[in-house]
Amino acid sequence: MSTAQSCCDLRPISVRRAPLVFGLLAVLTLVMLVLNVGFGSIHFTLPQLWQALTHPQDESTISFILWNIRIPRAIAAVFGGAYLAAAGLLLQIYFRNPIVGPYILGISSGATLMVSFVMLTSVTVSWTLFTPFISTLAAFAGAYGVMLIVLAIASRVKGGVTLLIVGLMMGYLCGAVSAILTAFAEKEKIKGFVLWQLGSFSGFKWNEIWLLLVVGGAIMVLLYLQSKPLNAFLLGEEYAASMGVNIRRFRLLILLCSCGLAGMVTSMAGPVAFVGMAVPHMARLGFGTSDNRILIPGACLMGGLVASLCDLIARSVMAPVELPLSAITAFFGAPIVIMLLLKRRVKL
Repeated sequence: MSTAQSCCDLRPISVRRAPLVFGLLAVLTLVMLVLNVGFGSIHFTLPQLWQALTHPQDESTISFILWNIRIPRAIAAVFGGAYLAAAGLLLQIYFRNPIVGPYILGISSGATLMVSFVMLTSVTVSWTLFTPFISTLAAFAGAYGVMLIVLAIASRVKGGVTLLIVGLMMGYLCGAVSAILTAFAEKEKIKGFVLWQLGSFSGFKWNEIWLLLVVGGAIMVLLYLQSKPLNAFLLGEEYAASMGVNIRRFRLLILLCSCGLAGMVTSMAGPVAFVGMAVPHMARLGFGTSDNRILIPGACLMGGLVASLCDLIARSVMAPVELPLSAITAFFGAPIVIMLLLKRRVKL
């Protein structure tokens, strides 16, 4: 099967199949959310959990752990996975290529570069006002800085392959600077930076959760409203233009939304690999269609489920030692991508 065919199958989904798949994904995601809240290195009884959940103002240790550690982390895993999946879906539509992901444009490399300045140097020591959020702000600056550069170039080039190469080169440049900073950094600082690079949904604060909900939710609503133009874009730029789609503006919109979603998650959780690449494939197989009116919410649900499952495995298998989240997602996502490429015989 060709690349275009693998990304552009718009055959109608069964009337019964969509609600069943949506219902199953919603139930499984809810189950994973409950498991992530209820299970951890510290075990609580059901009455203790219920007491803490129904009395959030309680000053007990259990209430603190649930409302300041486990619940924010569980919510972040669901929405972080959903946004990465949506970003990957958009980029696969844009490039008409089934193996691209949200980090192909250098977004995570830009975030990593700015975080390396914060964690490996003493440049930001005097910024005491922003100390609690300096890494998050720096990652935002790096992610969106690279995004703006890529968008500026996108307004001047027409080919998606050219833009893909530009994104890869930006990633190499950011990685080179980060490597140089690492070479001159102190050992203690290198350890913290390496741990951040492994990716994790731990340590989320409620203000970051609200940012995920409000900003990410607004982007997702915008994307869903663009489902029909996205379907037209799948069938070719000429066809989309004949349907009244402003191609230049629409291409910029796809990049802006996908990079915004991926950059926001990366700035808070670090690089989380393979979710954005593998989950859109899983959603297409699960729903049996590439209709974006189905795939956008479907990929979000599936992304939240996969990220929650990987996060639970990362912190539970070797507890109290937490495994790198990117390692778990790689073990999960890489075989899926390889299997799909072999099964469909995709020509890149």
